[in-house]
Amino acid sequence: MPAEELLRSHGLRVTRQRLAVLDVLETDRGHLDVEQITAKVRARLDSVSVQAVYDVLDALCRTGLIRRIEPAGGPARFERRAGDNHHHIVCRGCGEIADVDCVVGTAPCLEPARGHGYELDEAEVTFWGLCPQCQARRAAD
Repeated sequence: MPAEELLRSHGLRVTRQRLAVLDVLETDRGHLDVEQITAKVRARLDSVSVQAVYDVLDALCRTGLIRRIEPAGGPARFERRAGDNHHHIVCRGCGEIADVDCVVGTAPCLEPARGHGYELDEAEVTFWGLCPQCQARRAAD
């Protein structure tokens, strides 16, 4: 679905900033922080404030068009892949983040030993380790 239709179908006005942020997240397919997104949006538009990028990200997160993740010890990251309850693996060396599909079964993917009466609909799991490049650098040292 074209980005304009996607925004409208989620009740959002179509703006240059929203289109640019969606394009950045769709094109990059990574897990970008606000500074990275702002730099890439500025390359597409004449100018955009950091606050405008935050506002766009907030609107896109609220409507479920993008996902915000917050790995411990790092800035919030944003990705276009949303709504499928996937998880993440984070490199302790370089901070690279990769997607990990549902760990066990269907959403919420993991069943806690005790649910405290909650009706579970999502699990957010972050795995930590060293990516292949950081492993190679460590082995070379």
